[in-house]
Amino acid sequence: MDTFLYAILAALYAVLLVYGLRIGLRDRHMGARYLLFLVTASLIWDNGIVALGRAIGEGTLLERLNLSRFWLHAFVTPLLAPIAWDIAGRAGHPFALKPATRLIAWIAVPALILLELFTSTLGLELTPSREYGALRYVPVESSGPPIMVLLILIPLVVAGILVWRRRRWPWMFAGTALMAAGSAIPFPIESSAAVNVFEWLQLLSLWLTIDRLARDRADGGG
Repeated sequence: MDTFLYAILAALYAVLLVYGLRIGLRDRHMGARYLLFLVTASLIWDNGIVALGRAIGEGTLLERLNLSRFWLHAFVTPLLAPIAWDIAGRAGHPFALKPATRLIAWIAVPALILLELFTSTLGLELTPSREYGALRYVPVESSGPPIMVLLILIPLVVAGILVWRRRRWPWMFAGTALMAAGSAIPFPIESSAAVNVFEWLQLLSLWLTIDRLARDRADGGG
């Protein structure tokens, strides 16, 4: 069941990547928000590896491929901080346009990377796990709540509120809130892919927001 679901999710992330490329080709004003390409591509890889787990089979190759998922997560997910800042700035909110805000957003990237490396990724030991029909490698020991993920939600929520207030566009905030709720609330379904579905919805809300801001600028809306 989950093998099929993760394959669908990988395909849906690929659709988002194509959607993002179309936005980028149309938008003459590139910025940090287009680092979302890297986030989207990493999630294609993440879900694709889980989808191919049974086909690859248990062993060193699959273990290394799964280890790459955790390293990508550590280095790519923190990019959501400058992405959130740039989206809010593109919406024209004065707070996001301050040089100090931009500096904080970029400083957050190495800080969050180091946090994830030292709390989760360095020295990570994996063990094979067969759950709901999918084969993947998971940490031998749980490292507790995903601190880096919880922290990255803060700039996303703040940017979502700023865009909502400035452009009357609530979907970035809604997507992030849905992602937070989906991660916190256990669902009585026989699948480990539920959180990934909420991640996809959040990324969709980010691309929709970037598209809206690009169209507004093209129409002379700022």
